[in-house]
Amino acid sequence: MKAPVNVMPDRFHPVSSLVSIPVSGVKLEGELEIPAEAPGIVLFAHGSGSSRHSPRNQFVARILRDAGIGTLLLDLLTEDEEHEDSFTGGFRFDIPRLATRVLGATRWLLDDVATRDMPVGYFGASTGAAAALVAAATLGGQIAAVVSRGGRPDLAGDSLSQVQCPTLLLVGGLDDAVMNYNVHALGKLRCIKELKIIPNATHLFAEPGKLEQVAWISAAWFRSHLLPPCNP
Repeated sequence: MKAPVNVMPDRFHPVSSLVSIPVSGVKLEGELEIPAEAPGIVLFAHGSGSSRHSPRNQFVARILRDAGIGTLLLDLLTEDEEHEDSFTGGFRFDIPRLATRVLGATRWLLDDVATRDMPVGYFGASTGAAAALVAAATLGGQIAAVVSRGGRPDLAGDSLSQVQCPTLLLVGGLDDAVMNYNVHALGKLRCIKELKIIPNATHLFAEPGKLEQVAWISAAWFRSHLLPPCNP
């Protein structure tokens, strides 16, 4: 049974709730926050040993909410999996596992009374970007937009050509290796797409002002593309 979102089920009341989402035999813990009159909600798909507590994802999520957009920050790995991954690094590259969990959390959003009428987008970081794109390809018109931050969209493989929603790839100008991966992925996407380079930024956008730039560019992308789904 899903944890209820204890709020008035309409878009004129803000939502702030800790949620526990059952997916494939595990429970994923998350933080759901939706400003009043939000045009949609963005699910964060992390990767490379990160979690919903990642300062970078938390920072971007705050900027999105400042722009009026709802956010779901989610742990895609259980506590035990995160512990094992910290030693082996294996789970963070398990794209099918991560994508299955993004799909499960998305279906939870599309089913819950408080969020089911809201367009859904994905913000993917590192290997989480690949999981988000695989999920977007699977759900087709039910996903409104995707943003990848320093991601590995190339790991989505054949799913790239099946993504229907507008997709923005953000890469640091000093992140040469990841830049190449994103250029490769861009060529396989058949949707509305854009590769945007953040000048003088490294992989984590740790330089002053760079992550804020990423966040506001992402907010603008979602504000433009969080439209009602084609197949509600």
